[in-house]
Amino acid sequence: MGNRHTAIVVGAGIAGLAAALRLHRAGWRAVVVERAPARRSSGYMLNLIGGGYDAVERLGLLPALAKRDLGAFTSVLVRADGSAKFTVPQAIVEAAQGARAMSVFRGDLESVLFEAVADTAEFRFATTVTAVAQDGDGVTATFSDGSTERADLLIGADGLHSGVRRLVFGEESRFRVDLDHMVGAFPLRRVPSGLAEGSGTTFIGPHRTAAVLNLGPDRSSAFFAYRSADTEADLARGPAALSEAFGDLGGGVPDALAQLREDPGGAYFDSVSQIRMDSWSRGRVVLLGDAAWCVTLFAGYGAGLALSGADALGEALEQDDPPAALAAWESRLRPEVEKRQALARTGIARFAPPTRFHVWVSDMTMRAVTLPGVSRLIQRSIAKAR
Repeated sequence: MGNRHTAIVVGAGIAGLAAALRLHRAGWRAVVVERAPARRSSGYMLNLIGGGYDAVERLGLLPALAKRDLGAFTSVLVRADGSAKFTVPQAIVEAAQGARAMSVFRGDLESVLFEAVADTAEFRFATTVTAVAQDGDGVTATFSDGSTERADLLIGADGLHSGVRRLVFGEESRFRVDLDHMVGAFPLRRVPSGLAEGSGTTFIGPHRTAAVLNLGPDRSSAFFAYRSADTEADLARGPAALSEAFGDLGGGVPDALAQLREDPGGAYFDSVSQIRMDSWSRGRVVLLGDAAWCVTLFAGYGAGLALSGADALGEALEQDDPPAALAAWESRLRPEVEKRQALARTGIARFAPPTRFHVWVSDMTMRAVTLPGVSRLIQRSIAKAR
């Protein structure tokens, strides 16, 4: 293919940067367009397991990411006042992740990806795509500064609320399925009070979860999820809605919420929604990552799918011209995406159990891992779900 092929990649997050990296290896030139004025480097912890870990390895990122691996930490289930119920057995963690697994901060993954493509891709920050026109030979994007770019392919990797999807496929409401929950995640600048370093506490109660992780200064984070009676109203309130939903909890939660009030800018806060589409491409435009298939944080596999999806897209474009490559890529990837979306819908009960009885059953299941004869059965069940 040589260097005659150009791709416009919209979004400088995990999916977009991974696509730029993989396409460069396939001999393509990448122009990355990003709405933000500069690259963002904050974010919450994420796990790279299964296909996500495999993609990191194939993309050559494993050595750099291994230096940023957060490693193992002690996970403690707590009551509403913050007092400990019990420590989650390590067997549960190992079964959930598998042997090939890594935990990193989202910002660290994006930094490693950016460093890998900084010298090969062209970046245009503080820029959006305002119009898209295509024909049988290519696609032309008009940018917010009035300039245009002609390319062989336009990749919309601009997230759940994708502007590319709106321009080319239609309004978000046609594809977004609201799951009636809210999720918030943010890094903590200060070590959360009441938590030993190298440990995380998780409160799971009816309709909500609150988790706080202490890995030291600038390496700690918090995660919240809860059922919402009115997601639009909660979105209008912004991250402050988390204080209303979790203000009664003790332990490390009050300090985490205090840090959020001091600096809400670095928080991820959104309704839990999936994107479901009959096709992820139209002509020379393709969607990637959350823009195409958002599986939600409840699936715990969003970053992995973004990485493996970008890797598979680059592989397909090495073999065929764009239209044929996109069709082959989607048929290969869609079964895994639909599986992860289904697991996320059933997994809501883990993050926001419907009743106290469900909480009790979950607690008893985890405690049972330490019992003879039960451990292997439960580990197989978790590994199968993974």
